[in-house]
Amino acid sequence: MGLDLQLTRVLCIGGHDPSSGAGIIADAEAVRAQGAFPLTVITALTEQDTCGLYRLHPQPPEHVIAHCLRLLDDSPPQALKIGLIGMAAIALALAELSASLPEVPIVLDPVLASGAGQSVADRELIAALRDRLIPCCRLIAPNLPEAQALSGAQAVEACAERLLELGVGWVLITGTHADTPSVVNRLFGADGSEQTWEWPRLAGQYHGSGCTLASAIAARLARGQEMSEAVAAAQEYTWRSLAAAIQTGRCQSTPNRLDIL
Repeated sequence: MGLDLQLTRVLCIGGHDPSSGAGIIADAEAVRAQGAFPLTVITALTEQDTCGLYRLHPQPPEHVIAHCLRLLDDSPPQALKIGLIGMAAIALALAELSASLPEVPIVLDPVLASGAGQSVADRELIAALRDRLIPCCRLIAPNLPEAQALSGAQAVEACAERLLELGVGWVLITGTHADTPSVVNRLFGADGSEQTWEWPRLAGQYHGSGCTLASAIAARLARGQEMSEAVAAAQEYTWRSLAAAIQTGRCQSTPNRLDIL
């Protein structure tokens, strides 16, 4: 049977979280919920549960790229979503791959720490993201601490300005880590546009909200939506998945990405 060219596909590249709260499984669920089909490549295995991340096991960069190339040849995607990378060598390899796909929108969720706060990025990885991978992306979606680490700035506007100067088309800075009654997310475009959304802050802690949001955006871009429309719809979906989250372990809640449909 030939390839169904009408099928919308998203290649999700990231880590595997055994608890299924974040990582590749979260990506796949979010992509499927937007009506697209997920393809998956794992950059790192993790020893992780709902309480935190204990060990990170990056995969050989050549294996990661070989898996990507195999899928790109067999099932060409309409978008890429990149999450946890694990080490600088993988980021550099993904940057080279991304540069060869100028027409494919790439959404980067620059995971620098786990949901429980454990660091998963060293200086070399941050430099590789900033200097090589971010310039290849259509959208980067950091929370404010990640944006500050990547840009060297502090204020939201300054972070966005410096990240846009790297060559990325759009920057979505989320306010999930602020201690405020509302979560304020701000989208900045290289064309000077700016848009703000405000969401009621939900009680509790959630595992995989960033993965959910970035993957949902990637899927909607793959389906042909404009950036602002895709970001708005993905935020609404993510908020609903968090509002309906389930307690799968002792600590952080897991977004309910499928049962809300």
